[in-house]
Amino acid sequence: MIHIIAAVDRKMAIGYQNKLLFWLPNDLKRFKALTTGHTIIMGRNTFDSLPKGALPNRRNIVLSRKQTDCPGAEVYPSLEDALAHCGSDEAVYIIGGASVYRQALPLADVLCLTEIDAEAPRADTYFPEVSPEVWKEKGRESHPVDEKHPCPYAFVDYVRR
Repeated sequence: MIHIIAAVDRKMAIGYQNKLLFWLPNDLKRFKALTTGHTIIMGRNTFDSLPKGALPNRRNIVLSRKQTDCPGAEVYPSLEDALAHCGSDEAVYIIGGASVYRQALPLADVLCLTEIDAEAPRADTYFPEVSPEVWKEKGRESHPVDEKHPCPYAFVDYVRR
């Protein structure tokens, strides 16, 4: 099963200069809880943005057309090639960036989005459109502002119709 996981602001922005737009500790905890023990697929820029390199307790796969060294990760030239090396019963999480999300969206079964009820002051990377004709909301868990979270957000899961 292919999952896409991302945090998006009101305009579907996901990043600025290869960094996350918002620091939401509960979003990071959810990301870790959902992806630990599973396969994560990302573009090379996303891999390069990870502060400590490959994420522990996950099979890390990096997509790169150039032969590149990504310690702790397998590297494949395309999403199709990477998915061909995953088992049919393997839970796969697509974790970014924007071009990988665009490629994976038509193949995905589930979207695990953190919808942030705010607009980032600056953004240069966006998540593709989530069409209501294709995706149905399956669950929503809303969270208000608190001492660690500067804006309201919701964990929203979508399934393909």
